[in-house]
Amino acid sequence: MKNYFKIVLFLFFGYLSAQEKPVQTVYFDFDKHALDDPQIKTIIDFAKKSDTTKIESIQIYGYCDDRGDNDYNYELSKNRVKTVQDILTANGFSKNKIVIIEGKGRVILTKENEENITEIRSKNRRVDLFIVAKNSFGNGIYNSFQDNHKVGDRVYLENILFALGSSVLPLESKKELDKIAAILQKNQKLEFEIRGHVCCTPSYYEDAIDEHTHERKLSFNRARNVYRYLISKKINPQRMSYKGCGNRFPLGKGDALDRRVEFLILKI
Repeated sequence: MKNYFKIVLFLFFGYLSAQEKPVQTVYFDFDKHALDDPQIKTIIDFAKKSDTTKIESIQIYGYCDDRGDNDYNYELSKNRVKTVQDILTANGFSKNKIVIIEGKGRVILTKENEENITEIRSKNRRVDLFIVAKNSFGNGIYNSFQDNHKVGDRVYLENILFALGSSVLPLESKKELDKIAAILQKNQKLEFEIRGHVCCTPSYYEDAIDEHTHERKLSFNRARNVYRYLISKKINPQRMSYKGCGNRFPLGKGDALDRRVEFLILKI
């Protein structure tokens, strides 16, 4: 059991390091999802000082300490995230830039933490905010379409995301694809491959199971559904192809961002 706790903690901190450090953190009282005035001010100051012209999106993750039932703590962490989201949007932060709101539940402690357990628990009752800067995913990887792409560029749109286990396009994803269709209509020479991705699947599987078709081809179905939607918007199917990439290409920005579809530029 001790080794199990160590593994859980290692995975948790490995997950955080993959996302880099949060730009802001606020803390909650035990068993509460409302914030006190100093913590509210922290979020308001963050919203007012943020240069939104340089921010592509924001991710909000909520946590609880280790006490209590798993399901209860999961709901509590989600409510904490919603509290922060509501304060941000009430103080001028664009709701469209908040692309991930996720309650992560409780943070498990190890035996080595017992000496500082009160302090550690207080720090685990928190919400972390992460910022994704515009086009910050690396050379040739973009989170918006550019005026001058090169062959081999990958374009990832943060609003084209899927529910866990689903290949059904959410309404927000359809709205994003409508914008993409308009861009593609203006650039008739652009050809591309649509690539579907999944999260949360063991590496020994090539893909995840689609809960709607019960096939282990979830990433493939996600890409195909985007392909079909673009065809419905009068995009020539000869300009595009599609494939499933499974879980082979995580962005390192959280599970929700790995349930995505990308566009690989093939021809300009």
